[in-house]
Amino acid sequence: MILPVDFYRRPTLAVARDLIGKVLVYKAKSGTTAGAIVEVEAYIGEDDPACHAAAGPTERNAPLYGPPGRAYVYLNYGLHDMMNAVTEEEGHPAAVLIRALEPLDGLPLMRRRRSKAPWRKGKPAVSDHEMCRGPGNLCRAMGITLADNQRTLTRGALTIQDRGIEAGEIVWSQRIGIRVGTEHHWRATVKGHKSVSGRSG
Repeated sequence: MILPVDFYRRPTLAVARDLIGKVLVYKAKSGTTAGAIVEVEAYIGEDDPACHAAAGPTERNAPLYGPPGRAYVYLNYGLHDMMNAVTEEEGHPAAVLIRALEPLDGLPLMRRRRSKAPWRKGKPAVSDHEMCRGPGNLCRAMGITLADNQRTLTRGALTIQDRGIEAGEIVWSQRIGIRVGTEHHWRATVKGHKSVSGRSG
């Protein structure tokens, strides 16, 4: 079952928690890939210094202020596409960053995409649990790019589904890869899961 808009139209921390174990699916011309979400981070409002909305509305962060249940995809450091699910009511900027997946469908296609990354030239193939570890790696493996920014998550090529997966124990910890807002324990992970980036708490 594809998650409905009302799933996202809720407090961001509740959405973040409930996204653990849900399945991110991307249907491209080259094939379909999917993975169970095992790590997320919440970014909430203009008062959150780590949120892209901290500086107020801009052309780049406009999706954060838009309707819930859409993708907010941005390019990080000019290298990595990173995907968020927009949450809460329209006009209230917030989103959940999808940080890691456990690969489920389309692993050969994921592997080909990952191997084409310029920084992987000459390096051995990644293991299955490393395939979608980290937000940039998962977008590359899944084929998600800036072209998917503002795409709805409730129909079409990019969706998040409930397949009834029992994810395991969820742990909350500090967000990683940021310099501000680290006091917030808004990162949710599946405890001990091999695909989690960094430490799972």
